[in-house]
Amino acid sequence: MRIAQVAPLYESVPPKLYGGTERVVSWLTEELAAQGHEVTLFASGDSLTTARLIPACAQALRLNSESIDPLTHHVTLLARLLQYKDEFDLIHFHIDYLHFPLSRHERLPHITTLHGRLDIPDLVPLYQEFFEMPVVSISDAQRAPLPWINWQGTVHHGLPEITFIQYPKMGQYLAFLGRISPEKGVEQAIEIARRSGMPLKVAAKIDRSDIDYFERRIKPLMDHSLIEFVGEINSLEKNEFLGNAAALLFPIQWEEPFGLVMIEALACGLPVIAYPRGSVPEIIEDGVTGFLAHDVTEAVQAVQKISTIDRRVCRAEFEKRFTSKRMARDYLAIYERIVAREPKPLALDEEDLTWTKLASRSSTT
Repeated sequence: MRIAQVAPLYESVPPKLYGGTERVVSWLTEELAAQGHEVTLFASGDSLTTARLIPACAQALRLNSESIDPLTHHVTLLARLLQYKDEFDLIHFHIDYLHFPLSRHERLPHITTLHGRLDIPDLVPLYQEFFEMPVVSISDAQRAPLPWINWQGTVHHGLPEITFIQYPKMGQYLAFLGRISPEKGVEQAIEIARRSGMPLKVAAKIDRSDIDYFERRIKPLMDHSLIEFVGEINSLEKNEFLGNAAALLFPIQWEEPFGLVMIEALACGLPVIAYPRGSVPEIIEDGVTGFLAHDVTEAVQAVQKISTIDRRVCRAEFEKRFTSKRMARDYLAIYERIVAREPKPLALDEEDLTWTKLASRSSTT
């Protein structure tokens, strides 16, 4: 199959440091190419891939100090895509809704994976207008704010089995990996570590928009002998960081659409202690691959039970459910259905009845 993957330009593919969406795009692109598909990647020029690369800018935007307006580069990305559109059987977008008017006008065979939060009121009129756009969720929980849009399936993220190796022994510290922001729960992670008396290492990036939050709320909390701020780490450093830990803390304060760090931890054999919000219950099985805790007190209790989790089971669950091969297989099934113009399987529930009403409304206008 001739497939285009259209990535955001904020990070390279794969990203040099932090970058969940771009990392997933890389894993999917490389797996599809390895399976013999003809894949073209639209991304920043400093991306690395075995597929054909068509750059829309020379360098990923977040680490480019000269980049001020990222939207201009994404408009260029869409213009570049139009030059090649007839070469593809299907175009897979990872840039949210930016392409919707273009895809409608050009009648492009496409799908869009929605990687972010959907509980934003501004999205409702957008999807009411572009109700026909075929979209894919990264967890079932992600759909909750917009259950009535044109969902084609849920595909959990997956990564190559060789990316991480399992560390068999339990480490002596707790790990927090990701981004410093209120919704990621770093304040709660610090409190959990302090109350449990166990060291915490925080490996996280700080976006420009979160610098004030870090300086006011987080930095003072790190003035403690148990807390170590590691900073932003790259993909090569993750395996050692996660593998040598006792558990990953994931006390999120929002409805997490997926949480890539959870499956990275499982790949290292690391159990996860997480708040059961958003996608978390779809990924972590309580008492098997970690613990689901509703507050700091329950999380502290879970820390005391870390040794009861078999790290081999964590790795086995990753290999069963969260590899890039499984992810590619799930996407290919959706690709083939879209290309063949086969309807998605429908269930007579409220979601599909709402979709039918929207489709009927459009056909009469």
